[in-house]
Amino acid sequence: MKRLENKVAVIYGNGAVGATVAKSFAREGAHVYLTGRTWSKLETVAEQITSMGGSIEIAQVDAMCEDSVERHMEELIRKAGKVDISFNAVGLPQTGHQGTALIELSLENFLHPITAYSQSHFITAKAAARRMVAQKHGVILMNTPSPSRVSVPFMGGMPSTWSSIEALSRTISAELGPSGVRSVCILTSAMPDTPLIDEVYSLHARAHNIDYKQFHAGMEGRTHTKRLASINDLANAAVFAASDEGKAMTGTILNLTAGLVIN
Repeated sequence: MKRLENKVAVIYGNGAVGATVAKSFAREGAHVYLTGRTWSKLETVAEQITSMGGSIEIAQVDAMCEDSVERHMEELIRKAGKVDISFNAVGLPQTGHQGTALIELSLENFLHPITAYSQSHFITAKAAARRMVAQKHGVILMNTPSPSRVSVPFMGGMPSTWSSIEALSRTISAELGPSGVRSVCILTSAMPDTPLIDEVYSLHARAHNIDYKQFHAGMEGRTHTKRLASINDLANAAVFAASDEGKAMTGTILNLTAGLVIN
């Protein structure tokens, strides 16, 4: 039996992470509701999942807008009758946020990612959690990179952003755990196979006055295995955390940093 057989999963974000997790969930038997802002990207993922025999529905949803998320969730419940898994994979362009010294960073650029990511994760988690509490089961998944736990220069407000998401995940677990709702945050290193990494690495290489390859080598060198996490590593962990195999896991961090962060 597939690990997510008969599960209903909603994913927010049509980028590389959201798409890869959607495919992994579908491959393991989940009926996936993939949402995002770019219809062409949603269609591409839907075609790929359908071609492999998976089950998926797509919708344009603004994960920053509570009304948009709620309307979609109401439609999902009307069709599927439940929601078992919620995963937020939204992202923001990082130019203006990373790669600038704090003393040169504007207040607006410091606060923007903190506000945007926190708002989106709260909105999507709340929408799913309300239904999960009523049905007495469900799991809410989030993803944060390693600077939430280790000190890295030129990160602007991003470490504060990711730390706040981890705190939200713990709070959800503490408050809603008695109602059968689990909450897990998946911690990753930088993932070199994400399209966003080119922008991020370039910003940091410039800030450190080194080239792209040197920065990448430095990141790999800080891990115990000399290997950074991949999107597939994240997707595989998400499947485990969402499945019944991970039913004892909640209020915690699933660490995929290969020793970069020691819990």
